[in-house]
Amino acid sequence: MLWIRQAILNSLAALAIFCMTVATPRSLLAQTSANQGQLTSPASGVFVSGPLGTQSPFLGSVPMGRPTGTVISLSLGDALDRGLKYNLGLIESDLGTRTARAERLKTLSELLPNVIASVSQTAEQVNLRALGLKLPLPGFPVVVGPFGVEDARAYWSQKLFDWNAVEKLRASQKSLRASDYSYKNSRDLVILVVANAYLQVLSDRATVESQQAQLETSRALYQRALDQTKAGVAARIDELRANVELQTQQQRLIAAQDQQAKDFLSLARAIGLPPGQDFTLTDSAAYAPLQGVTLEKALQDAYANRSDYLSAQLEVQAAELSRKAAAAENYPSVSSQVDYGDIGPNFANSHGTFSAAASVNIPIFQGTRVRGDVLEADAKLQRRRAEVQDLRGRIDQDVRSAFLDLTSATDLVNVAQSNKGLARETLSEAQDRFGAGVTDNIEVVQAQESVSAADQAYISSLYAFNIAKVQLARAMGVAEQAVKTYLGGQ
Repeated sequence: MLWIRQAILNSLAALAIFCMTVATPRSLLAQTSANQGQLTSPASGVFVSGPLGTQSPFLGSVPMGRPTGTVISLSLGDALDRGLKYNLGLIESDLGTRTARAERLKTLSELLPNVIASVSQTAEQVNLRALGLKLPLPGFPVVVGPFGVEDARAYWSQKLFDWNAVEKLRASQKSLRASDYSYKNSRDLVILVVANAYLQVLSDRATVESQQAQLETSRALYQRALDQTKAGVAARIDELRANVELQTQQQRLIAAQDQQAKDFLSLARAIGLPPGQDFTLTDSAAYAPLQGVTLEKALQDAYANRSDYLSAQLEVQAAELSRKAAAAENYPSVSSQVDYGDIGPNFANSHGTFSAAASVNIPIFQGTRVRGDVLEADAKLQRRRAEVQDLRGRIDQDVRSAFLDLTSATDLVNVAQSNKGLARETLSEAQDRFGAGVTDNIEVVQAQESVSAADQAYISSLYAFNIAKVQLARAMGVAEQAVKTYLGGQ
C-alpha cells in the first residue's frame, strides 16, 4: 500500500506542476525553467523582442555625471524622471521636432521679404573705341577716365502672391504639430521602457529572495538526511537525493543573481545613470487591482489621447496640403522688387535714386514636372491615410490585448497566491512524514520543487499583472500621467 500511496503523491505533484505551466502565459514560461536549474527574467521577450527591438534607442541613454561611490536609492518616480531627461530615444525625438521647426522656418522665409544692403566703390577707365563708339568730333577723347562711382543702396524683394508657398507653409505647420505629438508619444514609450525595467528588477529581487529561502530549506533537508544516514535510520540514497536538491537550488540562486545584475545594468542604461553607479530600488510592486477603468472608456480615451494617433492624423492633413501645394505650381505668382540708394562720384556729391517693379509670372509650360509632383504628393497622401486606418485598428487591438492580459494576470495572481500556501503546507507535511520515518525524502524533494515552482509562478504572474497595467496606460495614451498611480495602487 505504501508504494501505491507514493505513486499517487508523485502523480499529484506532476499534475500540479503541469497545470501551473499550462496556465502561465508564454512570455512567463521562462520562470518554469527553474525546474531545470535555469532562470530567465520574467520580462524576457515582452519588450526587447517586441516592437522596440534590441537596438532601439529607447533602451539606451546619454549618461550624465560620474559615479558617486555610494549606493543611491531609486524610487519608481525617480527612475521615470531620469528616463524622461536622459533616455536616448526621447533625445532623438526632440531633435526630430527641432528639424521640423527648422523646415517650417525655411518654408516661411519664401513668403517673407528679403532685404539686402550694399555699399560699393568703383574706379573705372573706359576705351570707347573698344566698345564700338566712334564719334567724329574734334578733340573728343578715345579713353575716358579714370572716374569713380560710390553707391549705397538697399534692395527689397517679396512674393506678393504665391499659393504654392502658402500651401507649403500650412503643410509645414501641420508637420510641426505632428512632430510635437510624436515627441509626446516618445515620452510614453520612455515611461513604458523604464517602468518595465524597474518591474523586471523587482521581479528579479523577489526571485533571488525566493531562491535563497529554497536554498536554506534544501540545506536543512540535506543536514537532516545526513544525520539520519549516520544514525542508520535512512538509506544513503536519501542523503544523495537531498544533496542533489541542495546543489540544484544553488545553481538556481546563482542564475537568479546573475540575471538580477544584468537587469540592473539595463535599468541604469535606460535612465542614464553613470556607468558603474551602484543603486538600490526603494519601491515595491504589490498587488493592487485596477479600479474604475472599463474597456469602452479605455477605447474612447485611447482615440482621444494617443499621441501617435493624433500625430498620424496631422500627417494626413499635412499631406493633403502638400498635394494642394503641388497643384498650385501651375498658378500665377506676383512678386515685387524695390531698391533705393545714394549714388555719385563720391558721397559728398551724390543723389538718391530708386527703382520699383512688380511682375506677374504665369506658368505656361513646365514639362511634366508639376504632374510628377502631384502624383508623388497624392501617393504620399494615400499612404498616410492608410497608416491612420491601420493605427486605429492597432489601438483597438492594443487596448483589448491589455485588458485580456490584465484579466488573465489577475486570475493568475489569485491562483498562484493560493497555490503558494498549498505547496508550503504540502512541504511541511512531507517533512514531518520524513522525520517520522514513515517515508523516504522523495516526497520532501517533490514538495520543495512544488514550492519553488509556486513561488516562481506567483512572481511571474505579479510581474505580468503590473506590466499589463503599464501597457494599458500606454495603450490609452496616458502612460506619463497614470503609471505612477497604477503601480502605486491609488
